[in-house]
Amino acid sequence: MERARSTETRPGTVQETQTISSAIGAPGITAPDVTRTMIDVDNVDFHYGKAKALHGISLKIPEKKVTAFIGPSGCGKSTLLRCFNRMNDLLDHARVTAGAINIEGVNINAPDVDVIELRKRVGMVFQKSNPFPKSVYENIAYGLRIGGIRDKTVIDGTVESSLKGAALWDEVENRLHESALGLSGGQQQRLCIARAIAVAPEIILMDEPCSALDPIATAKVEELIDALKEQYTIVIVTHNMQQATRCSDMAAFFYLGKLIEFDRTEKIFSNPSNKQTEDYISGRFG
Repeated sequence: MERARSTETRPGTVQETQTISSAIGAPGITAPDVTRTMIDVDNVDFHYGKAKALHGISLKIPEKKVTAFIGPSGCGKSTLLRCFNRMNDLLDHARVTAGAINIEGVNINAPDVDVIELRKRVGMVFQKSNPFPKSVYENIAYGLRIGGIRDKTVIDGTVESSLKGAALWDEVENRLHESALGLSGGQQQRLCIARAIAVAPEIILMDEPCSALDPIATAKVEELIDALKEQYTIVIVTHNMQQATRCSDMAAFFYLGKLIEFDRTEKIFSNPSNKQTEDYISGRFG
């Protein structure tokens, strides 16, 4: 995936990043107080076989903000999220059938796009934990080594800081060289979050990352998300309305595969423009 290089390299990243200016806003769906777009979704339709899952989705996700996708189960939130790093390519007969998704001005579904490079730039944390069958340490170090980092001091420091950021260090600091598969389900999920953080992608996608975590660990992850947006663009799918209000700057409400409303989180939850949005966040359905 070709892109222009900037003169500045983000600390801890394996690759340099591109800077491309882009206006925000689309007819009927605007994102106030934002001047640069990271992900531009332009009139996207998506199908699973003959079933249409997304209907004409258009929104512009701002750089270095947290955008929350909210809505009832089956409304298309996770489908759209997985479009951003083409994880849906792994499913037979799943495809974008219309429109375009541009990341920093590049159509990620273009034939010449390197999907491996795309997924380096766009990290993913899934709802269900998926640690590698390796040690806790190697789960974090693996991506760094693939990216060309060999300095043990750098790797050691990144492993520790990533695990602390995922609220897991205190529980595993004496188990770093034991199998990650021996951790509890909640611990495995936090390890996956630490693994995504370690390689410092430009965009971090999170599909209900806290669903398996206790309240204390959830709070730590939410604090981390708030800190990470200083450097990274974050998109999170959540069914937890309180989490959306605490974590996100922007919120997009989906219903039956359609984007109903997209605006600042504060406005979505205090004064939504659409009656369906108001009904959902007030608990009348969903």
